[in-house]
Amino acid sequence: MASLTKKTSSIRRRKRARMGAARKKALQSKGTTPSFLIHKEQPAPAKAAAKKKKSE
Repeated sequence: MASLTKKTSSIRRRKRARMGAARKKALQSKGTTPSFLIHKEQPAPAKAAAKKKKSE
């Protein structure tokens, strides 16, 4: 049987390991930064190019 000191230290160690576990898991699955328009394909320049052709 473990001593009370050993039990206490293992409980505290477990608590420290579990701190922020949900936050860390969410960051890992969802990412840390939002997606910006720079990273997505933009159809706007294609439409602008089509408008330029009509005006010429």
